[in-house]
Amino acid sequence: MTTPTTVQTTQLPATIRAYLAAHGAQKADAALRTFSAAAVVVDQGQTFRGTQEVLDFLRGAGAEFTYTTELVGAQRIDDEHWVAAVRLEGDFPGGVAYLSYRFTLAGDLIAELTIAP
Repeated sequence: MTTPTTVQTTQLPATIRAYLAAHGAQKADAALRTFSAAAVVVDQGQTFRGTQEVLDFLRGAGAEFTYTTELVGAQRIDDEHWVAAVRLEGDFPGGVAYLSYRFTLAGDLIAELTIAP
């Protein structure tokens, strides 16, 4: 098993940085363009598969709250697997959350994203 390496957030692949920027700005269509057609997203125990379900996730995730996101860390597992640490602050219960975004890339697109505390 490959040991994760801490990297500068600017070293995350462009696709991941583009996703994080678009999703943080609540631009679902732009975020969707970073995913493969067969992508899978897992968040809060729910799994979203394929373009339409991923788009539904992007449009609905946290939509009932106002919040900001900050990329606070990054790890490289290997060329296809990366982790982004994100801090959220907003009007959701608890007010602050730290989430781990685990990405699997297929070429220049996101094949899988798992979001967990």
